[in-house]
Amino acid sequence: MSTPDFPRLDPADPEFWSARYQARFAPWDAGRVPAQLRAFTAGVPPARVLVPGCGSGWDVRHFAESGWDVLGIDFSPEALEAARPVLGPHMARMRLADFFAPLVEEPFDVVYERALLCALPRRLWQSWGMRMAELVARGGRIAGFFYFGEGERGPPFALHSQAELAALLEPAFTCVEDAAVPDSIPVFAGKERWQQWQRIQGSQAAPPAHSATLALPGPNNSDCG
Repeated sequence: MSTPDFPRLDPADPEFWSARYQARFAPWDAGRVPAQLRAFTAGVPPARVLVPGCGSGWDVRHFAESGWDVLGIDFSPEALEAARPVLGPHMARMRLADFFAPLVEEPFDVVYERALLCALPRRLWQSWGMRMAELVARGGRIAGFFYFGEGERGPPFALHSQAELAALLEPAFTCVEDAAVPDSIPVFAGKERWQQWQRIQGSQAAPPAHSATLALPGPNNSDCG
């Protein structure tokens, strides 16, 4: 896929992403649900989940069809339009909203990370980490994919090490699973990891999980990174 000639815009602004949806240029969109997300939803009782930066909504639809109380948000109006044919009857599960703005539904049992952090300029990464601590209920988790690589240019903006990611999330979270990704799309191939980060129970930044039945699985690999 060749890259169209886009105007110079800031990836922190919705216009950057709307221009790409309007041009139907979305190399980050797999058009399917990753295998590790399917395994996650199959192994965990349905709970309340937020999908920020949900784009065309494939993962939102999967959560909804799996019985989860899911909310997908994106700050690009064109992303919502792209999601309509994907979400169909589940379109009410998605809304136009900014990740950094308050949500009346927060906190959530799970926040699903899929290409949000790597879409954000690095100057916003510390704010991303602090916002995650607000959004995830104590005892809940971040589950999803993290992009690692070299260089400063983006998007996608790469994490340079596991230690860099830990610095964004600790001490509010601890990493409980780290695994290779077998079905990455080309833009992420060989450079992303599936990880789960558990919200520390003792932290006071967010109240306990809403779902009394939330029983997330233990770590597959406690040696994250």
